[in-house]
This record gives sequence, C-alpha cells and structure tokens, in this order.
Amino acid sequence: MFGQTTTPTPPTTDRGLEDLDAAALAYAARIEGLPPERRQEARDDLVRFALPFAGRLARRYRGRGEPLEDLEQVARLGLVNAVDRYDPERGSFTAYAAITIVGEIKRHFRDRTWGVHVPRRLRDLILEVGQATATLTSELSRAPTVAELSARLETPEEEILAALESAAGYSPASLNAPVGGESSAEFGDLVGESDHALESVDDRVTVSGLLHRLPWRERRILAMRFYGNQTQAEIAARFGISQMHVSRLLSRALTWLRQAMLADAPPPWQNGAAEAEPAKARISVRQNGDRVVVEVGGEVDRAGADQLRRAVLQAVTGQPREVVVDLVGAGGFDAGGIAALMAGREAAARTGVPLRLTRVQPAVRRSLTAAGLPAAD
Repeated sequence: MFGQTTTPTPPTTDRGLEDLDAAALAYAARIEGLPPERRQEARDDLVRFALPFAGRLARRYRGRGEPLEDLEQVARLGLVNAVDRYDPERGSFTAYAAITIVGEIKRHFRDRTWGVHVPRRLRDLILEVGQATATLTSELSRAPTVAELSARLETPEEEILAALESAAGYSPASLNAPVGGESSAEFGDLVGESDHALESVDDRVTVSGLLHRLPWRERRILAMRFYGNQTQAEIAARFGISQMHVSRLLSRALTWLRQAMLADAPPPWQNGAAEAEPAKARISVRQNGDRVVVEVGGEVDRAGADQLRRAVLQAVTGQPREVVVDLVGAGGFDAGGIAALMAGREAAARTGVPLRLTRVQPAVRRSLTAAGLPAAD
C-alpha cells in the first residue's frame, strides 16, 4: 500500500537526478490516499531528500557578494515551492525544481541585495548586460564596447550606459570606509554637505542694505541686541534711557525691516511717538563773555556732521578764550559727527584755543572715548 511506502535514501551514485525524479514520483503516488497530517510528513521527507540538490544550485552563485548561507536558505525556499507545486503530469521534477530554485535565487539577487533603490526594469537589464558581457568577452577575447552590448541585446546605447552606471549601486562603498594609506579620514569626510546658510544669503544682503536706512540709534540698538547679544537692560543703561523705551525702539525697527523685506521698494521710515523718534541734529552757537558755546542736540548723523564742523571751526577761528561744546542734548554720534569734533579739536590745537566737550551723555561718552576725544563732566 502507498501508506507503507518508505522514502528512498539520498543518492550516492551518478544516477542522482534519476533517483530524485523517482523519489518525486513516489511522493506523488504516496500522498494520494493519505490524510493531511501524513501528507506533511511525506512532503518533509522529499524536501530533506532533495536538499543536496538545492545546495549544489546555490553554490553556483557564491562569490557574488552574498553569503553562501543566505543563498542556501533561498534555494531551500525555492525547493519547498517546487515540491508544493509539483505535478507529475507536467514532466521531470528535477527540471521543474531547478528552474524554480534558480528563479528564486535570481529574484533574491534582484530584489534583496541592492544597496540603493534601482527600478526593476533596470535591474533586469543589468543582469542581461552582465551575461552578455561574459559571453562577448569569451568570444572577442576582450571587454565588449557599449555599441557591441547594444547590438547583442538589441537595446539603445543610452539604456546600456544607464545599466552600467546603476550596477555600482548593487554594493556601494561605506561612507565609514577608510580612504587608505596612513590617513584616518573616511570616505564620508570627502563628501560635501548642503550649506543651509546659502539659503539666507539674499536675506542677509537685503537686510544689510536696509539697516543703513535706519536712524543711527535704531541701527546701533539692533547691533547691540542681535550681534552683541546684550539685554534690553544693558542697552538702556548704555543709552541712558528706560528699558521700555528700548523695547519700543526694537519693535518699531523690526516691524519696519519686515515690511521693507516684503516690499518692492522700502517704505519711508515713519516717525513714532516723540520720545521714540530720535530728533534731527540741532546746532546753535552763542557767545558767553569771552567764551563761545556750541550747543549740540539730537542725533548727529552725516547731515548734521557738516553743520557741526562749520560751527566749531567758525568758533575756533574767532580766537575766543575758550570754545565749549555742550553735548547735553546729543543722543548719538555717527562716524561723521565724531570726525567733525576731531576736525574742530585739530583746528583748536593749531590756533591755541582750548576746546572742551562737556555734559556728555553716557552712550555718546563711550563713542568719544573710543575715538580719543576726552570729555569733561
């Protein structure tokens, strides 16, 4: 009876393939009248009997970048599929199992072993190019050209080139691999990175141009806050104003910058409240006995610097006993204003007329001290 049939022992002679076909036929006849649980036992027996055959097929593909153990596992999976789908009426089990196992191995190489994603159509073409290259190399005794591969495969040269380039993605080099020699550098160190700061270059250039349109005090406060990393309290102490005032000045300057960044043309600088808007330079000269007093108020920018220079030079050339520059109302000096005071000091030194700076605000005093202009209390 079929239920008493024993599984043939593994072949030990040159008739291994014929014995495998005979074992498969015996298996197909054996399971006809068996219950499901006994069929599973017969299936396992045939799989174990055919394992050496699957192993031989797997060993044909070793040395291609995949461990032999992985290839044997894939071959065994193909063998199980062949056993489950075997139909004796369709021909030899050996031929069917070989096709199924080899197909499973090739599918493994195609789908599971690529280091980067490559389209399936291109992966298939890469295999064909590899096989054609081996064949043509044997025939021509040299490596074939792209044109020869294109003619053999009847494929455009552009696709052959794409396949050859994509083949490098099968096993890409690790970024942690050493460059070579005695250097400790790795391949990853040679790869450039995206400079995200480049995205803000246009904004930085635009803001740089807009900052020069701001009044001197607002420009200085922005620099101290965002470049000098100073607190509002520290800025307030430098300018001799309240912290709330500094907050209002910062808010107004930033709002204007945002609007100017989004507009085709920068909007005009709008004056805010009287306390928040720096006054324009005010220069007045008065005679006090044999002394000349030059009173300076507001923000001395480029426009006010010329007026201040003329006033001081005119006062010095009159040969008074002393020239006093009263800076109690001056809120700030830019480079032009400081240059005007330095020009007046040089003229006073030439004529021998004493020139004294008095009642200087703390923020202005620091600027004058940095320029070498001492100020009296």
